[in-house]
Amino acid sequence: MITSIAHATIYVLNQDEALDFYKNKLGFEVGDDMKVEGSFRWLTVYPKSNSQLQLVLAEPKEGPMFTKDSAEKIRSLIKEGAFGAGVFETENCQKTYEELVAKGVEFIQPPTKQLYGVEAMGIDNSGNWFSLVQRKNKI
Repeated sequence: MITSIAHATIYVLNQDEALDFYKNKLGFEVGDDMKVEGSFRWLTVYPKSNSQLQLVLAEPKEGPMFTKDSAEKIRSLIKEGAFGAGVFETENCQKTYEELVAKGVEFIQPPTKQLYGVEAMGIDNSGNWFSLVQRKNKI
């Protein structure tokens, strides 16, 4: 029986740049950062308050998972903003939005009231969008 989800993958264009963004802009902690086989790098980050679900920052490269052609197609889709990095929860969407904007994080939607709470939409440095959500029961 599966009991939890430990990791989710975000495809990024450059792991070093993505690590800088998630660590120094969003305030995430580094989980693992190691070379596994050859040039494969296992790199994970998580929010300071919750290490239960870690995000794998992975570069699509030719190898066991992708052909050269499919890796290039995924990189192209990342640049177009076709992928989401996830929904990141916050206690105060407006405050967190202002803190992240001050750090240079780009947003495509400011904090906006939704049926489920308040949501802002940001973009990571690879082009992946993410939601910043304050749940309705925390407003």
